[in-house]
Amino acid sequence: MAKLNWLDWLALILVIIGGLNWGLVALGWNLVDAVFGAGSALGGIVYGLVGLSAVYVMFLAGALSKKGNM
Repeated sequence: MAKLNWLDWLALILVIIGGLNWGLVALGWNLVDAVFGAGSALGGIVYGLVGLSAVYVMFLAGALSKKGNM
């Protein structure tokens, strides 16, 4: 199995946080808005980082599958 570096792990953690937040949104509660305030700059940064992490993980998954590790 390929070793993941710190950036890989950070991206995976942020994608998991984003997925859990979407699950909470489906239940009527937004964790990011609750922590940082609805429409806050910090909340926007969190959403941006989660989105960038999703793109990164998409490419990471592609690279790992080509190596035969997935």
